[in-house]
Amino acid sequence: MSQGTEGRSANGASQLSMPEAPPSSDFIRDIVAADLNSNKHGGRVVTRFPPEPNGHLHIGHAKSICLNFGIALEHNGVCHLRFDDTNPTKEDVEYVESIKEDVHWLGFDWGDKLFYASDYFARLYQYAVQLITDGKAYVDSLSADEVRIYRGTLTEPGKESPYRQRSVEENLDLFARMRAGEFAEGTHTLRAKIDMASPNVNMRDPVMYRILKASHHRTGDQWCIYPMYDFTHCVSDALEGITHSICTLEFEDHRPLYDWFLDELHTPCHPQQIEFARLNLTYTMMSKRKFLALIEGGYVRGWDDPRMPTIAGFRRRGYTPEAIRSFCEHIGVAKRNSTVDMAMLEHEIREDLNKRAQRVMAVLRPLRVVIDNYPEDQVEELGAVNNPEDPAMGTRKVPFSRVVYIEQDDFREDPPKKFFRLAPGREVRLRYAYIVKCVSIVKDERTGEVVELHCTYDPETRSGGPMANRKVKATLHWVSATHALSAEVRLYDSLFTTPNPGEAEDFTTVLNPDSLEILRSCLIEPSLADATSGNRYQFERQGYFCVDPDSSPEALVFNRTVSLKDVWAKLEKAQSSTE
Repeated sequence: MSQGTEGRSANGASQLSMPEAPPSSDFIRDIVAADLNSNKHGGRVVTRFPPEPNGHLHIGHAKSICLNFGIALEHNGVCHLRFDDTNPTKEDVEYVESIKEDVHWLGFDWGDKLFYASDYFARLYQYAVQLITDGKAYVDSLSADEVRIYRGTLTEPGKESPYRQRSVEENLDLFARMRAGEFAEGTHTLRAKIDMASPNVNMRDPVMYRILKASHHRTGDQWCIYPMYDFTHCVSDALEGITHSICTLEFEDHRPLYDWFLDELHTPCHPQQIEFARLNLTYTMMSKRKFLALIEGGYVRGWDDPRMPTIAGFRRRGYTPEAIRSFCEHIGVAKRNSTVDMAMLEHEIREDLNKRAQRVMAVLRPLRVVIDNYPEDQVEELGAVNNPEDPAMGTRKVPFSRVVYIEQDDFREDPPKKFFRLAPGREVRLRYAYIVKCVSIVKDERTGEVVELHCTYDPETRSGGPMANRKVKATLHWVSATHALSAEVRLYDSLFTTPNPGEAEDFTTVLNPDSLEILRSCLIEPSLADATSGNRYQFERQGYFCVDPDSSPEALVFNRTVSLKDVWAKLEKAQSSTE
């Protein structure tokens, strides 16, 4: 979905307004359009995004957020944010708040349509009592292991629990005593009475309630039994008047159970469950359980580590909500699972930052350059373009002096054939400044490493000068030694070395040992003195970078968001081919 402006939906919920170009149609949007044409839901479109507050959201959730909020928005409908908070042992208020922040950051607002499954605990209990009364549910006293054995396999039917024929009166009594906290965890469950021989394992008397003597982050100790997802979700949808319950493909086999509960309970609203393929990205995993293992194992620094495919991680790395929404739009909505190349997401962020990021100069691995014939005490303020893609961003001044720093990789004492940057006796242009020529080098006596270059400059080659258009084969970025600021730069790469880390028997064995490189001696131009957390820049010839929350005016810290396409190398290759 493209960037829009803030507006109000028919129900008063604040959301993004419609983008200029609506997204391409897909099978879910076709279903919604057909339902509107037939007036199936009285012209209403009500969707929901129902996360579990047991971790931070990841890029796969972003696809669902964009889809659910987007479809509602396209039809002047509404999308609810509902937390599926039915497992207090894994949930936390921290996750609730992080999910809210992520949805807002992506550009969506649920207005007054914020709900929790825990809002419905009392009504869910009454619905469970109704099923017991109707002979459609029973209290089972099998252990968890016994339940698994009795359930059967994909090729063998299950068998009925010996407790399946308990009377309605006994079941009501036992369920009330479960509610009152008389029984220990694991001693009883409430199960729907459906069909233990069903070819669909989900229909083989699924568990509806289990005993959990854990305090809930919203209801405290009011409950010691908690409803299961399959029972909670469909009833919550019905209570909220959801028209289209959009979920990922792994719930396709759960749809008959979704419909069974609503049919048996005779709810006034029966939403339609529609499944779509979840998002999988190369070199990532989409598992909260494995994310926690990475965090607890110290492989990453938290949910918002820029190597993590969480929305918080992408935000800290410098991704924009516009780029993520555009990515979700372009990959589309499909019925079959597939894996999307990470390069597609990186393309979207490059496209977006190319239009919005200010260009600056930063030297990550400095090499000192002394311009011998430049006046020792002279400083010039040279004009630099902030963004050639957006003239409205204007220009800035960068100081130039006798001593500058360039990248170590931009010099070779003995250059290979197609190396066109600086070398002894060779000329290059310093960006926005002059053409310089390397005349001598200084080496460390102990290591033989080149530590300083001595150059001369041609004063006629400055922009606006008589020889400003004189051609050389390379242009280098630089910073003035006197004026440069120190910075720490964190270079992030993929967290894994294989495109499908989830297929490894132990995913920690395919972690990339070079996923993070920290450079602490970087030098940046002085215009970045006031850079604040979240500011994004293009370091010329280096890539796109974002100011990290760890940064301060006294200790600037930048994260590499994404590298540049190597346009400079391509330019040099094109130049060499014409020789």
